[in-house]
This record gives sequence, structure tokens and C-alpha cells, in this order.
Amino acid sequence: MNRVYVCSCFGITEQQVKQHADSGACSPRKLASACKAGTDCGSCVKRIQALLGRTAAPVAEPATARLAATDEPMAEAA
Repeated sequence: MNRVYVCSCFGITEQQVKQHADSGACSPRKLASACKAGTDCGSCVKRIQALLGRTAAPVAEPATARLAATDEPMAEAA
């Protein structure tokens, strides 16, 4: 069995994160309460968020989508 460690501080693997998520620890805070992952050095928090389907920051909306949402026509380049 290939073990991929997510949290080296507490020896938590990807499989354990997924098991805790299946048991209801569906946020980084709940996961930390369940197994301490992410509570020591913090280097695993982004990976934990990714495994739980969360991102650290909202994804920026593409500029083309913002332009399409406005009713104003774009000025032509001279």
C-alpha cells in the first residue's frame, strides 16, 4: 500500500484525510479536531483544503466574463 503523507507532523495520510472527510470532517477545522492535521507547522493546510475540495482563495473571474456582463460596448483601439 502506497502511503502519501499529507501532514508530516502528525503522520496523517491522504487516505486518513479522506476517511475523516467521509465521517463528517468536511472542513479543515473539523479535520484538525478529528486528527490534529494542519495544527502544528501549517505546511499541509493547502493540501488538506485541496483534498477536501476547498481552495485557499476564491478563483478569480476571467476578464472576458466581466466584460460580457457589462452592457457598455468596448472602445475600439485607435
